[in-house]
Amino acid sequence: MHYEGMMIRPPSEADSILLQVTLGCSHNKCTFCGTFREKRFNIKKDDIIFQDIEFAKTHCQRQDRLFICDGDALIVPQKRLVNILKRIKERLPWVKRVGLYANTKGIAMKTDEQLKELHELGVKIAYMGLESGDDIILKEIKKGADSSKMIKMGKRVRQASIKLSITVLNGLGGRKNSKRHAMETGRVLSAIDPEFVGALSLMLVPGTELFEQHEKGDFELINPEEMLEELGLMIASTHLSNGLFHANHASNYLPIRAKLPEEKEKTLELISQALKGNVALKPEHMRAL
Repeated sequence: MHYEGMMIRPPSEADSILLQVTLGCSHNKCTFCGTFREKRFNIKKDDIIFQDIEFAKTHCQRQDRLFICDGDALIVPQKRLVNILKRIKERLPWVKRVGLYANTKGIAMKTDEQLKELHELGVKIAYMGLESGDDIILKEIKKGADSSKMIKMGKRVRQASIKLSITVLNGLGGRKNSKRHAMETGRVLSAIDPEFVGALSLMLVPGTELFEQHEKGDFELINPEEMLEELGLMIASTHLSNGLFHANHASNYLPIRAKLPEEKEKTLELISQALKGNVALKPEHMRAL
């Protein structure tokens, strides 16, 4: 495989074929993220992509899922993306699901018909970083979209029958805006009603704007107990018709996997017990991005 630089993928894609189609992120301005700072965004040449598909044909026959990297593959022009997906179907017929990251910019560039076409060609799940549902925080972190656009684009993905997994970032509002961050994020998640929510806990990354703001005293990171209180309020404010709310990323202090709405009260009780000291939290040295 012709991999270039650091690549990331969702935890649920750990056993997937990783096909790098783009380099970096077309937005690459979020103040908390340092993943693609050293990469200039680019779409790789088709011949390289097709060579990697041929490699997967020989060496990845036990993997029935494929994830298209890097940061926002949905930004690839429709004709090129369709050709790549057709090649995957032709050369890797055992692949049952293709996943990719999707930001609001990339989704907005596709018509409803084009999104449905991608679904028909194998794109069964898209991962969208909401981070926060609060418009002030979204502007501060330079996310590039407000909550109304997040809701609109998220709904469009779901209407195309593509499953949606939304990532939110616990602690992103700092101590000052923790409550608002939790409640507004719950509001937006409820409006979109995705199949999956993944909550990560903020870890400040050296070299990012948010890290520098913290160093200057302009951003106050909340402690583990406050992270849990915020997570509890976020879950209490989230109303899904039939979704999974995960907080089992390596960054989280308390692993959570809850089916909503059925397991909401049970999960809130678990958080309550953890805050009382009856459930152990993950030690700081064991957390990771």
